[in-house]
Amino acid sequence: MRTYFIEDRTEIENIIKACKTCYVAMSDENMPYVLPMNFALDGNTVILHSAQHGRMWETLKRNPKVCINWTLGEELAWQDEQVGCSYRVKSKTVLVEGTVEFIDEYDEKERMLKLTMAQYSSLEFKFNTPAIKNVGVIKVHIDKISAKEFGAKAITPWSKD
Repeated sequence: MRTYFIEDRTEIENIIKACKTCYVAMSDENMPYVLPMNFALDGNTVILHSAQHGRMWETLKRNPKVCINWTLGEELAWQDEQVGCSYRVKSKTVLVEGTVEFIDEYDEKERMLKLTMAQYSSLEFKFNTPAIKNVGVIKVHIDKISAKEFGAKAITPWSKD
């Protein structure tokens, strides 16, 4: 079983859109911090939302650099059932390194919240004014994106795959 880099941006975006949760890693001066979050992908940005206060918010104000992970798949596979180090989890992962921008403009916050809901539902949503004003919306500008497929079957010239 092999690990392959995924280079095709469409395939990378399909992996992201198939996930329901991303994991956002951030760090202040001396302690890393990771949170599971809902998200949306909007071109070369990732949209996140949260309360406008708390540990995450304060950490990102001090250091706007983040790393985001999406993982799709959890199937266990092995080459030899009796050999522990031949076990792998078949999965595809995407990593984004980026820089946070806090969004305050009302219409942009509303647009981003609608995009976030579109990640999870085909319904059209409307938001009232207090909901938009009281939510924190974060745009992560993608500086670097990479993806891998783990536990893939090796393709050989003599295989049928």
